[in-house]
Amino acid sequence: MDTQMSGGDRLRLVILIGSVRDCRFGLPAAEWLASVSRLRKGFDIDVIDLTTAWLPDMMSTAPSAGRPQAVRDLAPWLAAADAFVIVTPEYKRGFPGPLKSVIDWYDEEWRAKPVAFLSYGGASSGLCAVAQLRQVFAEAHAVTVSETVSFHQYLARLEAGSLPFDDEAAREAARLMLDRLGWWARALRRARSLEPYAPGEHHH
Repeated sequence: MDTQMSGGDRLRLVILIGSVRDCRFGLPAAEWLASVSRLRKGFDIDVIDLTTAWLPDMMSTAPSAGRPQAVRDLAPWLAAADAFVIVTPEYKRGFPGPLKSVIDWYDEEWRAKPVAFLSYGGASSGLCAVAQLRQVFAEAHAVTVSETVSFHQYLARLEAGSLPFDDEAAREAARLMLDRLGWWARALRRARSLEPYAPGEHHH
């Protein structure tokens, strides 16, 4: 976990796969983005798959309940991150339930850190899901970047025998997103080191 500080400017990037369905496009999409990210200097990459995180669906708000073991196990990986990319599909104009669950289980792990999105879907390319996630992450006190990677009508392209990653537009979108993510990650890490981020009280 100390690698984020070695070399002075190395950033730990967590790529989080938000779908738990069988035959997910999110898995190869995350692996592709990880390979693109590893070609760049300054990034250390962790890919986290929610299918292996085993986060519980039931959540107790009682202070005595504490965090379940699976939640405690994942916490250090999120806490060590300087930046996140959320890989999300779009289901019925929204994002997957397990993705909301992982956001809700954690608080300080997200705060004052940048979040980018890789989305995929049909006509909307998954961007309706991303729009909703921006609102959710704003409440988590994270900073979402405007640059995204999105794959339009990915199923039709897969059925036609082509991978959506195999074009320069996708690689360029990833480069632009990672550039912006790196800028925010460095800026926010410096800010957190100077002054701890303390969100105000929420009144629901």
